[in-house]
Amino acid sequence: MATFAPKPGCPLCGIVSFAQQSPTTPLASPSSSNATKPQILWKDDNFTVYQEKSYPVSSKGHIIIVFNLHVPSIYTLSSSDLPLLIQVQRLGQRLLGSLIPRTPTMPTSPLSTSTSSTPDMPLATKNQAFNIGFITSPFKDPKIPITDHLHAHAYIGTPDLAGWWRAISYSSVAWYAVDDLIAEIRESTSNNRIKSGYENRTQAPIDTVPDAGSRTGFPNGVEDTHSSIKVPDLEEGEATSPSQGGSRASLSTPQSALRA
Repeated sequence: MATFAPKPGCPLCGIVSFAQQSPTTPLASPSSSNATKPQILWKDDNFTVYQEKSYPVSSKGHIIIVFNLHVPSIYTLSSSDLPLLIQVQRLGQRLLGSLIPRTPTMPTSPLSTSTSSTPDMPLATKNQAFNIGFITSPFKDPKIPITDHLHAHAYIGTPDLAGWWRAISYSSVAWYAVDDLIAEIRESTSNNRIKSGYENRTQAPIDTVPDAGSRTGFPNGVEDTHSSIKVPDLEEGEATSPSQGGSRASLSTPQSALRA
């Protein structure tokens, strides 16, 4: 999609590009030019995931899930993109699970190299809190100050390495959990007007965007909702947007799990 083409000079676009060309090539971190290089944990047609080693917010693990397309913000997404958000949720859970030290009762298999939609890794346990979400504008992580290329942060436990100032970006003031975003988009497209998410919330960012997540169409059943930015899976084939009259992005290589 030309609307979300790579942006010259964008550090995250650079990581996506290099990961696609040569996943084993050392990559420069978007937050640092030092010798610490990010480790690519997962790559598919929609996402590139790497472990943040230069400036992690948690001593237990911090990963960044990057949208391969240069999507500017969560407000670009519609209800058609719910499968993408669910994949963000599952990737975060499973890849954070791969960072937890193994015990005799946990599986030891490496990341799957099959064409499954998510790597085969354990989910969170009661003793491990997985935090997966977005830092919303005007806030940003001062150590990873990229605000115009959509990416999710996922970390284990508390942001114990963030410091008080940086921790604000990971607090309820700026943090938008992917679970809340999924629930609110779903509820905005149904007759259920009860809001999900944290208690006593007066107004979430998604509420300030008119028609966010709404589906529109015509009496004859033709829907003109904005098409998803998701690259279709092999099982889905090509899809055409009635509103745009054009074909979706072409299929590329099968999904795969990678380690640097």
